[in-house]
Amino acid sequence: MSIAENISKLKNELEPGVCLVAVSKTKSNEAILAAYQVGQRVFGENKVQELSRKYDELPKDIEWHFIGHLQTNKVKYIAPFVGLLHGIDSLKLLKTVDKEAQKNNRTIRVLLQFHIAEEETKFGLDLEEARELLSSAEYAEMDAVEICGVMGMATYTDDETQVRREFHQLKNIFDQLKAEFFGDKDSFSEISMGMSGDYQLAVAEGSTMVRVGSFIFGERNYH
Repeated sequence: MSIAENISKLKNELEPGVCLVAVSKTKSNEAILAAYQVGQRVFGENKVQELSRKYDELPKDIEWHFIGHLQTNKVKYIAPFVGLLHGIDSLKLLKTVDKEAQKNNRTIRVLLQFHIAEEETKFGLDLEEARELLSSAEYAEMDAVEICGVMGMATYTDDETQVRREFHQLKNIFDQLKAEFFGDKDSFSEISMGMSGDYQLAVAEGSTMVRVGSFIFGERNYH
């Protein structure tokens, strides 16, 4: 199957309102353009340098999402153009994003990343840490970031029950934060969960945004 066929199969399968983020990390401009030519506009990258280069070289109506672990000293390179940051996992990082967004006279949309997997390697907040962040005086003073929802990655396992449970946990976190902090904010609406191997389970559990790479582009090219 071609990239175009893979995307149309996915879009037919996804429920209306679920955003498809085509994970294009390590992929060539040609592969990205093949997806672009069939209407895909949202792409996800996890390396700042690679993202900056692709932004310069590819069509300007692409909405670039940063989906990796973002270091504070790298925020300034993507702050002028990034569409959504999926991985806010600390107050320090959020403060840096706010500062860089102000320098660029724009508001940057972000998701709070939660640790829902049983693997130790994944980054992310827990619910109490998120409550502390959202109740903090520092957050109250920020006016150039917009928290639009939550993001998380399930454990890499064939156990569907476990994966569903972890996705369900993220949906619960979203619902609690919505009720406690964002009741009047329509913009707090995204639940970014689900990748090539588990996006169907994620959508069934309430995902509004799936991050799919290998299903679209084939297996990753490791440099």
